[in-house]
Amino acid sequence: MYLSAQLQETAKKFADKPAYCFLGQQSTYAELETAIQKFASGLEKMGIKQGDHIALLLGNTPHFVISLYGALRLGVIVIPVNPIYTADEIGYILDNGDVKAVVALDLALPLADKMHTLLPNVEHYIFCETKPDCLVQSELEKLSVYSKMKSFTEVIASGELSFQGPALKEDDVAIILYTSGTTGKPKGAMLTHKNLFSNAKDVGDYLKMNQDDRVVTVLPMFHVFCLTVSLNAPLLNGATLLIAPKFSPKEVFSLIKEHSATVFAGVPTMYNFLYQYPDGDPDDLQSLRLCISGGASLPVALLKNFEKKFNVLISEGYGLSEASPVTCFNPLDRPRKPGSIGTSILRVENKIVDELGQDVPIGGVGELIVRGPNVMKGYYKMPEETQATIRNGWLHTGDMARMDEEGYFYIVDRKKDLIIVGGYNVYPREVEEVIYNHPEVLEVAVVGIPDPNQGETVTAYVVSKNPGLTREQVQEYSREHLAKYKVPTTIEFIDELPKNTTGKILRRALKHQISQKVNN
Repeated sequence: MYLSAQLQETAKKFADKPAYCFLGQQSTYAELETAIQKFASGLEKMGIKQGDHIALLLGNTPHFVISLYGALRLGVIVIPVNPIYTADEIGYILDNGDVKAVVALDLALPLADKMHTLLPNVEHYIFCETKPDCLVQSELEKLSVYSKMKSFTEVIASGELSFQGPALKEDDVAIILYTSGTTGKPKGAMLTHKNLFSNAKDVGDYLKMNQDDRVVTVLPMFHVFCLTVSLNAPLLNGATLLIAPKFSPKEVFSLIKEHSATVFAGVPTMYNFLYQYPDGDPDDLQSLRLCISGGASLPVALLKNFEKKFNVLISEGYGLSEASPVTCFNPLDRPRKPGSIGTSILRVENKIVDELGQDVPIGGVGELIVRGPNVMKGYYKMPEETQATIRNGWLHTGDMARMDEEGYFYIVDRKKDLIIVGGYNVYPREVEEVIYNHPEVLEVAVVGIPDPNQGETVTAYVVSKNPGLTREQVQEYSREHLAKYKVPTTIEFIDELPKNTTGKILRRALKHQISQKVNN
């Protein structure tokens, strides 16, 4: 089965049920299915065919859902792109990804106009209207890319409900997700129809999603976490998406209360903002049956504080783009373990190995590797990187972890973020967990900096609730809970930690700041 085909079946079963709510408007499953079918047909009439690549330069809107499922129904390979990337970042992905058509909000068209001469392979620009037609038309005619443009509305209007899509194969690539590129240029993870469907189905089953669920879809749709957990899995099970254009604590509280939402999925920084929001009323969240955290490690102190304040449980999981993404979740039918990413989900194997690929004893730290129907086909046009990442059928995640005697996994840290102080291993997350417990600390990130004597030393970047908090106080608190070599030698107080669009803290940006200081 495939995502788009399964959605057809869901739409037949729940035709009159709301598929999504967006800015006060809602659409039924029957209406969504009609739009998807006609969009797929409209793409075909434009000359786009099975195997072509189409980029979605969109935020959280119904346009994304319709474009995604319509393209997949035609057998087109979808490349979601963060719409706030710079022209250079977007240009690289469109060029490297061999994109033939782009779907974007009309607000992004001036950017496309600047780029299109450098992207001769892009033949079509489909724009989604956000302005009055007369204003849009007068502006569009001024663009040099005008001859390649068509509105989203036009594409759907040209489509036919009688459209019959091509035969698909489960190992055909469905989506290419470009990783955030922590080292070098972003790599395009090729996810097949089998990868995406299996993970969406298994996650939906694991989390017991059903037609009565109302899922807050506030994570960015172009990110794999949202794509599977907050979009595909709910739609396959007849749930209703509560689409939020962007994250705002005020709007999230309002959305949950207004629609009696049952599922919320977010990254740790979202939970932190919700916890710190002064007008956050615990009663507003009482309809939630499930809160999900992923994308980065959730500090145990934050988890406990959030649950105590709002009387809801957070189930932490783990995933990565290359695995579609989910590999682990804290089970709902057994005790949840704070600080753990849970156990392997159905049909997915996780294990811990050393540098030689040998199994690490229970409790020992090693690299987390994964295999299952969700593991990517490889990196687009990067065979060497693919071979280095997928070995003997196992995906090497680059994350250091351990497993306890009951099969629960714990992420220790990213392999490349490991700090070595005088020959001793220091895992940034362990230090962060301690400092996070300090009552005056709002956020913290720990990185290593080169040191001629120790190899590296530990630096902590701290966002404080109290302007009077001192470096010495943080260090003294750390000494009470950490071995001497793990205590940060440098404490930097900053107003805000650098984060990407999903809220993940960017340690590489902090390291860049350090290197600039050293070079200057």
